Amino acid sequence: MKKTAYKYIAVIFAALFMVSCNKKDHSENDGHSHDKTEQTSENEEHHEEGEVTINQQQFDALKMKIDTLGLRNMSGYVEANGTLEVPPQNEAAITSVIGANVTSIKVIEGDKVEKGQVVAYLSHPNIIALQTDYLNAYSNSELLKKNYERQKKLYDAGVGSGANFQKAEAEYKGSTALVNGLSAQLKILNINTASVRNGSIVQQIPLRSPIEGFVQKVEVKTGQYVEPQTELFEIVNTHHVHADLMVFEKDVYKVKQGQKVTFSVQSIPDAELSAEIYSVSKTFEDNPKAVHVHAEIENKSGNLIPGMYIQGRIQTDNALTKALPESAIVKDGDRFFVFTLEKEGEIWAFKPVEVITGEKDGDWIAVTFSEEVSANTKFAYNNAYYLIAEMKKGEAEHAH
Repeated sequence: MKKTAYKYIAVIFAALFMVSCNKKDHSENDGHSHDKTEQTSENEEHHEEGEVTINQQQFDALKMKIDTLGLRNMSGYVEANGTLEVPPQNEAAITSVIGANVTSIKVIEGDKVEKGQVVAYLSHPNIIALQTDYLNAYSNSELLKKNYERQKKLYDAGVGSGANFQKAEAEYKGSTALVNGLSAQLKILNINTASVRNGSIVQQIPLRSPIEGFVQKVEVKTGQYVEPQTELFEIVNTHHVHADLMVFEKDVYKVKQGQKVTFSVQSIPDAELSAEIYSVSKTFEDNPKAVHVHAEIENKSGNLIPGMYIQGRIQTDNALTKALPESAIVKDGDRFFVFTLEKEGEIWAFKPVEVITGEKDGDWIAVTFSEEVSANTKFAYNNAYYLIAEMKKGEAEHAH
């Protein structure tokens, strides 16, 4: 009887043990499935279909350019090339008015100078001789002035000779003219005549810039002897640099004051500058048969130097069209797409939007949208091929 009871108890414990194990295994399997479901859901939140995301570091590495939709004149323009120039009053040549030696040079090419700033010093015995001549002439004039005043008093009193008075007057006036002439020469040389009258003789004279600007040329060396009127420095005020375009005879009738111009320069390859025509020449150049058109630059940027070659388009039609750079548009099959973007924290999200492409103008392409786009919508202006490749890559991984 006891043996039968022990056997029955053993069977019950074995059954309970098996049930417990089955529950534990089932519970572990449920937990694993639940974690996998949460992970899948989390991945779906970060990798939505039809979108590509990049972080700030990737954004900077790709040198992404973003902006709102541009409006451009895609037709009705005149192509014109030319150079950057400045008005004559914004250029200055510094010369010496006397033969002298260069004792020191205070600037180099590219330096900014203010009006009246010293750019060099000159020295020569003739400069000292001119000051000595002035001082002698001034002293002699003072003596002749006293003699003239004395003779005048005698003549007015009726006790002096008329001939003596006239001679004293002539000598005094002659000496005054000589002093004034020498004084004018000293002022041209930037020498203070009052200092000379006090006995202060300068051995070198300063050359000063007549305008504010930048030193474009230095055509002299220290110790060099320069002849009068020799150009030593060239100063250019680039604040007033403008576009000087050449328009051929067949297109002159289309061009007028107030029209907009877009142009590019080789020194700023990725930038497009804009200008407005303020003057159209009334005479033709012989070679080529064209007129000068001057336009004031509206968005000056970079180092714009007179003489730079420019390529421009003068807008003769005011019809504006929605357009984006060619690098912002990608073809996928028979369809074209651009990418809008939004930023959340350090993450940039790009979504493709289908467009219909139109006329091309340089690196810009006219686009139309099937649905209205907000004026504040931001677009990726470059790397469209990279974005769509990353998007397709992400969709393939999601499908797998």
